[in-house]
Amino acid sequence: MINSSSLEIVMSEKIRAPLYSKNKMKMVTMGLLLLLSLASCSDSKVFLFPVESSSSYVYLIPKKPLNLQAFTLCMRVATEIWGNRETILFAYRTQDADELNVWREKDGRLSLYLRSSKRGALFALPMLSTLSTHLCVTWESRTGTTTFWVDGHRSLPKIYGRGHYVHPNGAVIIGQDPDSYLGGFSKSQSFVGEITDLHMWDTVLRAGQIKKLYEKQYDAPTGNVLNWNSLQYRIYGNVVEKYKSEA
Repeated sequence: MINSSSLEIVMSEKIRAPLYSKNKMKMVTMGLLLLLSLASCSDSKVFLFPVESSSSYVYLIPKKPLNLQAFTLCMRVATEIWGNRETILFAYRTQDADELNVWREKDGRLSLYLRSSKRGALFALPMLSTLSTHLCVTWESRTGTTTFWVDGHRSLPKIYGRGHYVHPNGAVIIGQDPDSYLGGFSKSQSFVGEITDLHMWDTVLRAGQIKKLYEKQYDAPTGNVLNWNSLQYRIYGNVVEKYKSEA
């Protein structure tokens, strides 16, 4: 005979069993996502620019036109360049102008230039080196607020390019600074080193999102303008494509 106590035990087990199964499935799903994320990180591509050059670069094909009133640009970069030499880190140029350039200046400062090669926003930050640095720059037109992030740490903001916007129909390249549309390269400004994990968004990311990118968390955002994980590109000249698992 089943008494009331036995019935309560049976009912409670029936109630707990589905809850346990759901929690277990959730844990398994999270574990699989983490493993997939780790696999993706370990197999992520790296572009190596081994020497100075006036002809080596990578042409990046964006997911959407760079018609921007705000953006976040992030990448991991390591460079062999030292001393009194400027180095291009990212270049976007239309037929008419240098729309968006990120530089390492001769004195080691990092800089953003919008539709200009003369007037930019320059930041005194920890020096880039042969060790990988996670670098982000954010900008938005309404206030002109411009900020760099180095290894998850935010710089003091500066006001630059208020009311400006980035024009579409240009070419995105890494490795060279084009003084004309896909031309006019200078060996003395070329990038030497490694670039990987390059993403771009048409919004300003929050601090927590940028820190997730730096820490390579499994739920870190991916770019909606340039997405390194699904990037289309063309390599020109002496650029070596490798994978992190091969390093």
